[in-house]
Amino acid sequence: MNASQTVLAPCWGYVFVTLAAVLWGISGSAAKYLFLNGVTPFQLVQLRLTIAALGLLVYLRLRHPHLLKIARGDILYFAVFGCIGMAGVQFTYLFAISRINVAAAILLQYLAPAFIALHAVIFFRDRLQAKTIMALIGAFAGCYLVVGAYNLDVLALNLMGIVSGLLSAVGFAWYSIQGEYGMRRYNPWTVLFYAMFFGALTWNIFLTPLESFMHARSAVLWGWILYIGVLGTLVPFGLFLEGVNLIRATRASITATLEPIVAGILSFFFLNETMVLWQLLGAGLVILAIVMLQLNQEKDAKAPARLRSRDNSASPLMARVRHPSGRSYAPPDQTP
Repeated sequence: MNASQTVLAPCWGYVFVTLAAVLWGISGSAAKYLFLNGVTPFQLVQLRLTIAALGLLVYLRLRHPHLLKIARGDILYFAVFGCIGMAGVQFTYLFAISRINVAAAILLQYLAPAFIALHAVIFFRDRLQAKTIMALIGAFAGCYLVVGAYNLDVLALNLMGIVSGLLSAVGFAWYSIQGEYGMRRYNPWTVLFYAMFFGALTWNIFLTPLESFMHARSAVLWGWILYIGVLGTLVPFGLFLEGVNLIRATRASITATLEPIVAGILSFFFLNETMVLWQLLGAGLVILAIVMLQLNQEKDAKAPARLRSRDNSASPLMARVRHPSGRSYAPPDQTP
């Protein structure tokens, strides 16, 4: 990105993350449907990451081939980000859904904003404003009410499912933080592609390559698998990173707590499920938390989009963890 380019206003970051939450809200229920029809979490991770990575590769190669260029010194960063971040967060969340109900899995994953906020304070020396802290508390409390966690018998839940749900929160937090870090140098879609590429590579090594594609399934199941690969993985993760690019990881992760509200609304209209007063109150809390974040919006100087617009000559991404080369170079052109 060149310094002369205009950086989008922060409000667009909230729009992008909201759209991602809508798509994720649909995909969680779709994944549960696939599990009930014989698809395992291992297979679905391989399916969705492979479909997403191939789809994005084709799109970028045809429309924006320059976004596929990365510096040699950054390959290690992208490999770690994809193999641990993308591959890990995908599996732990889906495994949690397969062992416990969707509501509990979503609630556990949305501990991630708290982890991200703590990381920002401890490692980035950020000072969280009072409204951000209130939004963080309100968003989690809202999620707790929306998913009906007050009715969940924690002791009756599957222990491995709970552990996996907590790991998904840690994984999502780590993915968000490292994605923000990578976007200081690269376009969000470059970061996403290599995360998905190395994530798909991991699961095609861990499992027999393309094994999940070899099963006979109905057209309906393949339709939902394709949906999860494209509109449940590729598009929302891209939109989320576009959001982080503008409003940073803490605000983006809090905004993403709209996901359970979307799932509840869809269940109300399409599954004839009702939302009780406590759930409606929880939805209101989440929406209020997001509105609070947008009050007196400031242009965060540490947002990746703004850092890229100012500095296009940073050292390799892994240099801060003692990259052995220690050399500096000009990164490839990342103008979208």
